[in-house]
Amino acid sequence: MADTPEPRRPRTRKILLDAPRVVDASAGTGMLVERFLDYVRHERALADNTQSAYRRDLRDFAGWLAGRAVAAMSVRDLGDYFAALSKKGLARASVARQAATLRTFYAFLQLEGVIAESPAELIRAARRDDVIPGTLSPAQVDRLLASPEGNGPRAQRDRALLELLYATGCRASEVSTLRLGDVHLAESFCTCRGKGNKARVVPLGRRAVAATAAWLGDARKAFAARSGGTPTWAILSARGNRLSRMRIWEIVRLHADNAGIPPDIGPHTLRHSFATHLVAGGVDLRHVQEMLGHSSIATTQRYTHVDAGRLKAVHDKFHPRR
Repeated sequence: MADTPEPRRPRTRKILLDAPRVVDASAGTGMLVERFLDYVRHERALADNTQSAYRRDLRDFAGWLAGRAVAAMSVRDLGDYFAALSKKGLARASVARQAATLRTFYAFLQLEGVIAESPAELIRAARRDDVIPGTLSPAQVDRLLASPEGNGPRAQRDRALLELLYATGCRASEVSTLRLGDVHLAESFCTCRGKGNKARVVPLGRRAVAATAAWLGDARKAFAARSGGTPTWAILSARGNRLSRMRIWEIVRLHADNAGIPPDIGPHTLRHSFATHLVAGGVDLRHVQEMLGHSSIATTQRYTHVDAGRLKAVHDKFHPRR
């Protein structure tokens, strides 16, 4: 009688309940970055500019990783990364922003269960440079705003753009997204939408109202007709589309060159000048903060220059032992 084969024992898997958690590092850096960007876009609804900054910072970080697993980085590794950024000559403000990006990114990976602990939590970059932003003198602003010559559609568009930037202190992105319904010339104000889509009301001066009214007539209609539709943006490109931030920068640079103004200015210089000139003229810093759309008064202070002569005049006027 043949022997009956012995039945196979079922395979068992040993489970180590007390084993340390194994980090899931199988996902590539690119995939993890895209998951993170989807998260900040759809779940946190962060502003487009913030999303773009995250993407740029993480692109730089991925390049430095050179194929190494993002989940395997230690605090020392991240320290090496920031040291490399400093050696490249990045300003402390840029390094601090990169540190904030990586803290948010690694916190997301921890939330998703990709890592057990965030190595970026202990990273604290040096304080940003306490540099006062550059400004233009009132005479330079006058030359810049007078640069667009003639009454053609492009000149009228550029004149309105420059006047709006200086009159409101808006960022280039805020003027770029300004809609016709946001501009109230009869009441001399416009509604700007800043970071986080927060709306604020900013007054318009007489010259800004006149320049914008001239542009919103036949000149804008000529540009709008080229789009094939009915664009709602207040300031248009020559093709009738929304004027991009980059194109706004180019227009400011073009007229700065024409006006003989130093080459290192841009739309933000007009924002700095707006705040500085208001404070130098005696406007309360809290009012300037509101017009700029800053959540912190400390941020507003960095945008302002108050000349020593005015400070001395205030001291002489109010100090009890003058």
